[in-house]
Amino acid sequence: MIYREAGVFKTSYDADMALLPIPMDKYFVIAVTLFAVIVVPFISNEYWLGSILVPVLILSIAAIGLNILTGYAGQVSLGTGAFMAAGAYMGYKFVTAFPDVNIIFGILAGGVSSAMIGIVFGAPSLRIKGFYLAVTTLAAQFFLIWLFQKQPWFVNYSISGVPTAPPREIFGILVTGAEASATARYVFVVCFTIALAWIARNLVRGRVGRTWMAIRDMDIAAELIGIRPLQTKLSAFAISSFYCGVAGALWAFCYINTVEPSAFDINRSFQILFMVIVGGLGSILGSFLGAAFIFTLPIFLNNFFGVLGLDVSTATIRHIEFMVFGGLIVFFLIVEPHGLARLWALAKEKLRMWPFPY
Repeated sequence: MIYREAGVFKTSYDADMALLPIPMDKYFVIAVTLFAVIVVPFISNEYWLGSILVPVLILSIAAIGLNILTGYAGQVSLGTGAFMAAGAYMGYKFVTAFPDVNIIFGILAGGVSSAMIGIVFGAPSLRIKGFYLAVTTLAAQFFLIWLFQKQPWFVNYSISGVPTAPPREIFGILVTGAEASATARYVFVVCFTIALAWIARNLVRGRVGRTWMAIRDMDIAAELIGIRPLQTKLSAFAISSFYCGVAGALWAFCYINTVEPSAFDINRSFQILFMVIVGGLGSILGSFLGAAFIFTLPIFLNNFFGVLGLDVSTATIRHIEFMVFGGLIVFFLIVEPHGLARLWALAKEKLRMWPFPY
């Protein structure tokens, strides 16, 4: 077997703390990245690209954001949907106010706006934690959605209240709006996903990530060794909200092609929370696995009964989805709290020890 650490010598601390210290891991990640960027657009049809892969990648970005806050910093949040909405609405305002500016800056502006809002609602985290902090972020969920619905300024005084995402080009290729092809939107989103996942992975393994985990494990002990709790918690809220804001802007511009509050309601917040729980708390990989699993499970259930020849109503399938989600969450919390990412890590450990797996 080639998945081994034997013979891989590290002569410096930097080499030992490399992003992917095992060569096989590095080659695998490079291969998957190249496959996603180069091969997938040519072998997938419009449905797979536009209706499955694009939303899964966008939700993965939001799940990474929530994982930074909850999995690494230990701060509970139920307002992910609101921070996504902030990114979508403020990104829309920026793009329409500056139509000549590249769409990338518009999406990043939405993320920055969401980060500033996240800092405001994360300020109480110094005094409250756990259930009470969750209630605070839940208040942000309802307040921000109400604000975006009631203030027509955020939608440029649109009569319908649900404006259409403006079409924008990069290198002469339309990447946003209803007229953009699924392939262009997919490549645009996957480039954002790769860049943000790489940044997040480096953040959590560096000094910033270590301070987050110290606060998560025991905030009093972390403060005693010189870590500033408020600064650390607010940085987690800011970066987490930035990721959620970027995901919200991409959701509006590259998936649903409109800016509407119903796309970022409380159900969206719980959906992303389920992704983090099932995928694995404190894991970037788990964010991708959880997003893919939670988003595709309803699609699988809708087609599963049809394959069996059973005539099951849509409402019944919807109830089955809720039961399956609830059962999976209970299962992972009891049997494997670290989710699918831990199962993947165990499989790799067995592979490394083959033919004598423990």
